[in-house]
Amino acid sequence: MCGLTGFLDFKRSAPASSLEQTVQRMADSLVHRGPDEGGVWVDEAAGVALGHRRLSIVDLTVAGRQPMLSASGRFVLSYNGEIYNAEDLRGELNAKLGGRPSWRGHSDTEVLAEGIAAWGLEAAISKCVGMFALAMFDRESRTLSLVRDRLGKKPLYYARQGALLLFGSELRALRAHPDFWAEIDRDALVGFVRRGHYLEPATVYAGVAQLEPGHILTIGPDGTTSNKPYWTLKSKIAQVRAQPFAGSPVEAVDSLSDLLRDAVKRRMVADVPVGAFLSGGYDSSTIVALMQTVSPRPVRSFSIGFSQDDYNEAPFAREVARHLKTDHTEFMVTPKETLDVIPGLPTIYDEPFADSSQIPTYLVSKLARNQVTVALSGDGGDELFAGYNRYTVGEAMRRRARHLPLPARRALALALTKTPPQTLDRLARLIPGRHRPAYLGDKLHKLAGVLALDDAGVYRQLTSQWPDDPAGVVIGGKETVWPVGDDALAVMLPDTIERMQYYDTLGYLPGDILAKVDRASMAVSLEVRAPLLDHRVAEFAWSLPLDLKIRNGQAKWVLRQVLYRHVPASLVDRPKAGFSVPVGAWLRTELRDWAEDLLDESKLREAGFFRPAPIRKLWADHLSGVRNGQYALWSILMFEAWRRVYHPSTS
Repeated sequence: MCGLTGFLDFKRSAPASSLEQTVQRMADSLVHRGPDEGGVWVDEAAGVALGHRRLSIVDLTVAGRQPMLSASGRFVLSYNGEIYNAEDLRGELNAKLGGRPSWRGHSDTEVLAEGIAAWGLEAAISKCVGMFALAMFDRESRTLSLVRDRLGKKPLYYARQGALLLFGSELRALRAHPDFWAEIDRDALVGFVRRGHYLEPATVYAGVAQLEPGHILTIGPDGTTSNKPYWTLKSKIAQVRAQPFAGSPVEAVDSLSDLLRDAVKRRMVADVPVGAFLSGGYDSSTIVALMQTVSPRPVRSFSIGFSQDDYNEAPFAREVARHLKTDHTEFMVTPKETLDVIPGLPTIYDEPFADSSQIPTYLVSKLARNQVTVALSGDGGDELFAGYNRYTVGEAMRRRARHLPLPARRALALALTKTPPQTLDRLARLIPGRHRPAYLGDKLHKLAGVLALDDAGVYRQLTSQWPDDPAGVVIGGKETVWPVGDDALAVMLPDTIERMQYYDTLGYLPGDILAKVDRASMAVSLEVRAPLLDHRVAEFAWSLPLDLKIRNGQAKWVLRQVLYRHVPASLVDRPKAGFSVPVGAWLRTELRDWAEDLLDESKLREAGFFRPAPIRKLWADHLSGVRNGQYALWSILMFEAWRRVYHPSTS
């Protein structure tokens, strides 16, 4: 796991020393992603500069340094990630090249560089099982290629500004170039206010993009570009649906268990200590259980807990760890320790990001980094195996509501939203604890919005942090509606739940979940690997019929069956809670002064991005308890906190 950056200067007028100084500055901004060592490579005649920061995971010697040249000297590679089938590919290369004896080391970087030289870029990437973002310069054709992994595990930003093409693992690397210019994209800001994250390829800056997952961007010596996919979720779904899984439910569980065990085993290969995050939920518990089956010693597992019972999953993780006999570390975080993270969020995340689980994600990453350099996570389980509450509860409520005329649905929605979330939460206490939905008031308010909509707006509403016309909040911004209608997708995926899974995998997964984990873990120089996001697992999951994912009202059925082979159901069966902190309560108490300053009417007006009136109204409603505005307000707060750090005078 590392950080990469660089640029192409199409003027080709800068001397090598200038190129080196500039790209060194860009690479230095990513030192947290790669604290072990750094390197740069420049070609004055081509106007190209590549920079790299290394977090040494496999082959800790100088043989793993980057940027790395292929043995022929033709290809130069700066790469962030891990190729988990590197040894298999090394064997293929040995066979192709007649037992080539001249490997310099055993890093996956070298395998990737030689694979590109032997098979070509796209063919080599298509053979890889892993997570990666890379920049590869072909010295013969003088072309630069930027590549991102299939599901968007690793980030890669780029911008064409005048005679420059800039790129990097984080926006801070682009900002470090002296000629970078920044203009906040108001249309993209509308989308951010709605969702709490940027939807790729958009970013906070106009003209700066995220390379989309599964894509290769090629820039020729004359500046012409080609951006094409080598893998798309839609095409893979079509492919596996043409030959869907036809086995029994038991055979499906067997196949998934074998695939996941292989994915886990490959991700445990490292020359540094490896551990795992453990929340006690289905996804992380499955990963840790499978790790324990292939590990000769107790797996090191990590969880954090909070004093507020509604947000504390540490006891569940503790019970799973005890059953699996892991080497478990639990840290009970005080409210002060949690709150102390908040001022640093703009720097940790580098661009506006408003999923409040960013806070515990950073804290558990920091905890794990004290003992390990690599941690496995359960990311991806909800998207692939239909685990989100909106898939089951939302769809069930929507189906029942279809029998009511739209005016009646709207009246019911109004009645629900008129009832404060705290009142609904108090009523929920009548439900036995293990069956009580977490944050019922917030969920009923969100589902109330679904009742008032036709089918087209349901997904957008369920995934909105600011559901009420976010374009009306952003001055000069207009919303790009997503997802858009797709008749072909509706034919391929006629079930609403599967379409929601598809949209989440394209948008929410890379934009929110993976961005959150990448920035939080990299801020403390921790590599996080996600076995559930092995593309072979993803493709298998989409080959399964929906009734093996949601069966008899039970979400993640097939994944649960894998877990139940290692952990009793009684230890993990409980309502889904998520990885949260009580932001809503904090905004009324400890964070009130901080929020009041960021939401100050005159300061909002002076900055010129938001209309103060709807924000101040929501803030007042939240403080009084009339409405829980924590999610919508968090988007505004995170943008304003970020803007004050990076663009205090921009409007």
